[in-house]
Amino acid sequence: MTTIVAVRKGNQIAIAADSQTTFGDDQKLLAPYDCFHDKIFQHGDSYLAVSGSAAHDLVLKGALADLKKKDLSSRQGIFETFRKLHPKLKDAFYLRPEEDEEDPYESSQMMVVIANRHGIFGVYPMREIYEFSRVWAIGSGRKFAMGAMYAVYDQDLTAKEIAEIGVRAGCEFDVSSSLPMTVYTVELAAAAAKEA
Repeated sequence: MTTIVAVRKGNQIAIAADSQTTFGDDQKLLAPYDCFHDKIFQHGDSYLAVSGSAAHDLVLKGALADLKKKDLSSRQGIFETFRKLHPKLKDAFYLRPEEDEEDPYESSQMMVVIANRHGIFGVYPMREIYEFSRVWAIGSGRKFAMGAMYAVYDQDLTAKEIAEIGVRAGCEFDVSSSLPMTVYTVELAAAAAKEA
């Protein structure tokens, strides 16, 4: 349960997240009580944030650190990286890949947003990889965040300002998201900026 957003505008990319952890339906852990409330972590020149179980954060950090060859710079590179990660998640971190028996593939059980100088990418449970050209959000506050960011995207605002508006909207209306937020920005690589 969370609100995680990413915005691409001009030559800037921003990624932002709320700071609340929720346990079941009736208990929350707010930032003043949580020594590690930042839901975004850096790996190389990329920022990553995970929606789903709180365990995913440490698991993904550990799995990425153990993987010798990884590429988070393109849709295909991210797919290959997460394809290599999946057996490690099962064998070394005890991931339970079962979801619906009708699913065509085993699930990695997490949604990840990646922001780096190459763009904004989303990784979904069956290793579906998307690249986003403007805004995206994951977590329980995503619908509020998406609506707010859509409403202001064409205004004279930076990617960081739009991301902050998205997280604030998620925190305002989603019971599982709370301020303060964390925000990180990166400048797009020259080739990626030309494509925008």
